[in-house]
Amino acid sequence: LDSMASTLSPSTGTPSPPEMSERIRNAADISVIVVYFMVVMAVGLWAMLKTNRGTVGGFFLAGRDVAWWPMGASLFASNIGSGHFVGLAGTGAASGIATAAFEWNALFLLLVLGWFFVPIYIKAGVMTMPEYLRKRFGGKRLQIYLSVLSLFICVALRISLDIFSGAIFIKLALGLDLYLAIFILLAITAIYTITGGLASVIYTDTLQTIVMLIGSFILMGFEFTENSKCYTPQADSFHIFEIPSPGIFHEALPFCDLILWLLHDYGMFSRQVIVQRCLSGKDMSHVKAACIMCGYLKLLPMFLMVMPGMISRILYTEKVACVVPSECVKHCGTEVGCTNYAYPMLVMELMPDGLRGLMLSVMLASLMSSLTSIFNSASTLFTMDLYTKIRKRASERELLIAGRLFIILLIVISILWVPLVQVSQNGQLFHYMESISSYLGPPIAAVFLLAIFCKRVNEQGAFWGLMTGLVIGLIRMTAEFAYGTGSCLAASDCPKIICGVHYLYFAIILFFVSITVILGISLLTKPIPDVHLYRLCWTLRNSTEERIDLDAEDKIHEEADDGIDEDNPEETRGCLRKTYDLFCGLQKKGPKLSKEEEEALKKKLTDTSEKPLWRTIVNINAILLLTVAVFVHAYFA
Repeated sequence: LDSMASTLSPSTGTPSPPEMSERIRNAADISVIVVYFMVVMAVGLWAMLKTNRGTVGGFFLAGRDVAWWPMGASLFASNIGSGHFVGLAGTGAASGIATAAFEWNALFLLLVLGWFFVPIYIKAGVMTMPEYLRKRFGGKRLQIYLSVLSLFICVALRISLDIFSGAIFIKLALGLDLYLAIFILLAITAIYTITGGLASVIYTDTLQTIVMLIGSFILMGFEFTENSKCYTPQADSFHIFEIPSPGIFHEALPFCDLILWLLHDYGMFSRQVIVQRCLSGKDMSHVKAACIMCGYLKLLPMFLMVMPGMISRILYTEKVACVVPSECVKHCGTEVGCTNYAYPMLVMELMPDGLRGLMLSVMLASLMSSLTSIFNSASTLFTMDLYTKIRKRASERELLIAGRLFIILLIVISILWVPLVQVSQNGQLFHYMESISSYLGPPIAAVFLLAIFCKRVNEQGAFWGLMTGLVIGLIRMTAEFAYGTGSCLAASDCPKIICGVHYLYFAIILFFVSITVILGISLLTKPIPDVHLYRLCWTLRNSTEERIDLDAEDKIHEEADDGIDEDNPEETRGCLRKTYDLFCGLQKKGPKLSKEEEEALKKKLTDTSEKPLWRTIVNINAILLLTVAVFVHAYFA
């Protein structure tokens, strides 16, 4: 600290990005970026025209006709955004490889999702997670609450983090203002999300996954070659389970983070952006194969993001590892640290012309794939769970338009949240993301786990368990925003009784408090009769009895509206109107189905049967994936 303090500039002036050897302003880099955007837009346009976007199922679930390989790539791309490139590398630079455990632990939840949760969701015939809670428990308050909370998490946790981290990279690469970079990114991303629906998102995600992997592997080669000339970090940095300090106030990642993370992260089996991709699969074998493919891809962030962040700290120690606030302001414009610049620094300093443009394309790919996935899922939540409560007789055409307009509103709100992201958790984006999940996620995880595996749980228990968990989580989150998380030079003033417990330990406490409240109130109140639970929970998953839905009397089913006005048939419309309908996916698609055809389609969409051969193949591959996951945990422990 003394040596760093002696190098402080006498004048901090206006914060500016770190000085780079050269920015992306050469013909080779610009050409690569232009070609990338042209290919992405071409794939997006092809997907738009290939699929039926004129129905709610077509726009939000891609017609439930997606194969395993684009589904698996989309699962990975939607989960690995620019926030992971910047955040994982930044946390790796700050504390070592332990943060990679978050990604490896996801392997287990992916398999749980594909084998246990998705079959129930498909048999329930739901499109959103709040819709499942309405079918499982009845009433409207659970559905509305989870919809609103999920939308808040989209803004606070995913969208703002991704656009901020992506803008950091573009700010360094092109020298643009942070908010100008954010505006450009969102404008491009919103175009094919609003027009294309989930199918467009999934196929562009597949392309962007390929770009992300190629670019990241190339950069990894440059990093490890350069790092061989330098000293290596201390041994503790290479422990996947960091050696904990005594007590529960350890500031790094706790050594039992595997168990803690499985309990605090509701994401894999109840987050709309993840589950929605699984619901779009052709059949259960494709869904399971997609989860396995994504699981193997989740092994890569350790080598593509975390270790590069550690290397960046070694190569650019003065900038990436700054701790004196005034020095950090000089290098990256914020007092809480510059570890978020670890990955961008590597790209700008190590990569030659052309490849530097490729890496910017990688960052754009990760950002756009993550944002498009979130936009589409958030639009689904708003349209199907909230807008239908406001406009009970809304036509399918109106729902499609409302979903698209909501994306624009979501973008505006997300931009306003960015400043809070910038200063939270000592500037480490990944810790910000996981801490918010720890404050809001455990009650949701508790409700979904019990809803699937404990049929005795009822609506009263689920609702008050969620409310109790929400109040406790908001107290911690609000206090942390109000007092700040502090730094290694100045501790936070937040009371120890509220902020003293590590956020992962806080998550496990919150999870069991929620479980206790849910079970306690459920056991003290009347159970839900089995006739309402057939195929909605695990013990009754194979029942062939007719289910009487608890939400049957609340269902609004409009027969006539198919997206085309009766008094203005398609053949009388002008060329401009037809072009508009084609671009937005509002054109009529084929004849109206008969009652028998609708019933047959509904039965197909709720079918979870598998061919014996493919069921055996995916089961064997799941065992192999689990073996690999256990091995890498043991090897790096």
